[in-house]
Amino acid sequence: MNTGASKFSPIQLELLKVYSFHPSEEELLQVKDLLARFFAGRFVEKVEAAAQQQAISDDTLDEWLNEDEQ
Repeated sequence: MNTGASKFSPIQLELLKVYSFHPSEEELLQVKDLLARFFAGRFVEKVEAAAQQQAISDDTLDEWLNEDEQ
């Protein structure tokens, strides 16, 4: 018995189900786009919550985002 084997997470199992239907290249791109949008949205929500907790303004966040461009 291999007790060191890793298990798949629930999201990995769901993605394996998608791949079992042999999606086209276009469908795979759509799934990637959907996942990217989902996780980007979650990231934005977390940043907004953290900024609100720390009383960081939108202007300050914009300044931080643009620091490398200056």
